Amino acid sequence: MDFNMKKLASDAGIFFTRAVQFTEEKFGQAEKTELDAHFENLLARADSTKNWTERILRQTEVLLQPNPSARVEEFLYEKLDRKVPSRVTNGELLAQYMAEAASELGPTTPYGKTLIKVSEAEKRLGAAERDFIHTASLSFLTPLRNFLEGDWKTISKERRLLQNRRLDLDACKARLKKAKAAEAKATVGTVPDFQETRPRNYILSASASAVSAEQELRVAQTEFDRQAEVTRLLLEGISSTHVNHLRCLHEFVKSQTTYYAQCYRHMLDLQKQLGRFPGTFVGTSEPASPPLSSTSPTTTAATMSVAPTVPGLAPPGEAALCLEEVPPPASGTRKARVLYDYEAADSSELALLADELITVYSLPGMDPDWLIGERGNKKGKVPVTYLELLS
Repeated sequence: MDFNMKKLASDAGIFFTRAVQFTEEKFGQAEKTELDAHFENLLARADSTKNWTERILRQTEVLLQPNPSARVEEFLYEKLDRKVPSRVTNGELLAQYMAEAASELGPTTPYGKTLIKVSEAEKRLGAAERDFIHTASLSFLTPLRNFLEGDWKTISKERRLLQNRRLDLDACKARLKKAKAAEAKATVGTVPDFQETRPRNYILSASASAVSAEQELRVAQTEFDRQAEVTRLLLEGISSTHVNHLRCLHEFVKSQTTYYAQCYRHMLDLQKQLGRFPGTFVGTSEPASPPLSSTSPTTTAATMSVAPTVPGLAPPGEAALCLEEVPPPASGTRKARVLYDYEAADSSELALLADELITVYSLPGMDPDWLIGERGNKKGKVPVTYLELLS
């Protein structure tokens, strides 16, 4: 008990001394040991890294999970070390509603068939979103969170310890200054006098206080220098943190690119499928339409194929023949590399294989999202988004 009481009293005395030193520094009544410019720059860079990492982390969480209630729930599960329950994505929920609607409204009707096809696409989009969220969380969010909860806490702890060591050092400097002043006042101007009433031990006490203050200052200076070196090494490690975060950022961009490419391919396939369905409309307010075989002018104007058309070319059934008869322009042909495999929807399109090289060109009045592609003796329309133009 005595030992604990002594330690408690010692800790209280140290805390009081630091508080007094800190207060006097704030009021300009005490000198403060300043850190060198390089150290201050390291501190500023570390603080900036921490602040922006927090902002990027929070906003990425919002991007991956816009629902704030769901984010809070996931946070609580993580803090309780419990597995986060599987959550249905918005795309998967929409797919479920569409499938149920098709079942109730009639899966054999044009509307019901379209609902089924769209629900299948939305389900694939939801699965792609789930994979993207999982990949982004592991490759990007987890490293950022590990930095804030691990490395940054260690840096903050050592910085607080350095601050305490500096306060102790400055308090020792102040005590030494006062001890030197008291020693000078006790010794300067004294002359031997047997009638002197001042006790001689006063001078000895002042000298002993100055010597003790010098020893305390040396110890405090050593501890401060040691702690400053430890903190400096941790702050210089922020450069490695930046390299790690850069690598994670590349992984995040890669996962995001894969996700949006998958979404684009799913929707492009859906668009092609809907274009082959009888009774599929684009931009019409008619509640229903007769079959495509109808010869009514109104039906012909209202019913449109989703697949893009090239002015001056024949309908899909004759498109291959017309394309062969259309010569390429004298100038304007370019080489292109195929980015993804592409399956032709009809005879007017050209099937593509990833990484192959083809010749492409455009015709007057042609849809800008499509080009004419040539591979040997074969010609056909190809989507621009599947190509990388080389020259």
